[in-house]
Amino acid sequence: MFRGFYTVGSGMIAQQRRTEMLANNLANANTPGFKAEQSSIRSFPEMYMSSINAARIPTKDGLLLKGLSPVGPISTGVYMQETLPLFAQGQLRETGLTTDVSLVDGALPVDPETGKAGAIFFRLANGNGQEVYTKNGNFTMDAQGYLTNPMGYYVLDSAGQRIQLPNDDFRLTSEGDIMVGETTAATLGVAYAAQPETLQKQGNGLFSAQNGNLPDASGVAGVGYSFQQGYLEGSNVDAGSTMTDMLAAYRAFEANQKILQAYDRSMEKAVTEIGRVNG
Repeated sequence: MFRGFYTVGSGMIAQQRRTEMLANNLANANTPGFKAEQSSIRSFPEMYMSSINAARIPTKDGLLLKGLSPVGPISTGVYMQETLPLFAQGQLRETGLTTDVSLVDGALPVDPETGKAGAIFFRLANGNGQEVYTKNGNFTMDAQGYLTNPMGYYVLDSAGQRIQLPNDDFRLTSEGDIMVGETTAATLGVAYAAQPETLQKQGNGLFSAQNGNLPDASGVAGVGYSFQQGYLEGSNVDAGSTMTDMLAAYRAFEANQKILQAYDRSMEKAVTEIGRVNG
């Protein structure tokens, strides 16, 4: 069996998964708050090949002894190691709806270990009461007057409580205070993730923390943000570059496919010719 079968096969699988990831990014190019995924393709550890008893190797004493003859390293293929969301701010789009809110990034601390900035999110409570996070501010009001997201998850205030309002005729300040008339009804809760790459993706633009809940951003030094009512943060997917990356991934898959076909023809020729000689 040709070792190249495994190398080429792993390359095809990696490019197929990368194409699926890019297609998902492109499909969500118009989804509010969607964060594009990025992939990293790594090589499997190389194997150091040697042939056994194929040659005599000189020793320190000048003797030639049978042993291992170094052949050299051989690659064992590639794999798509992981996908990580890109938490860069998307462009704001005006909707004019009072229940649509965008969370605008301000100054965010940079993690000294990773060199990446943190990220801020709206705080939500899912059906099980677990706190989850999103950048999609496409909110609405349910029959009881609670502020919810399209999935029915409750929007939380800075104290982690559900926000209930008499109607959707409210005003939101840039600091996140919800004003009903001249009264502050609640303050929108904002969570801060110092290392957002560790968050677990839940789907539908939602994330969850691995250990407990994220801290409230208002209590973290150096974190700045603001709100804009009547606006939605769009997806941060660059449709043009995503299409280019998809074509590159397809071409790489196609190149691996042609190599695999060449290996298959070599195997077929070897089998038929060996069979003819032995016959």
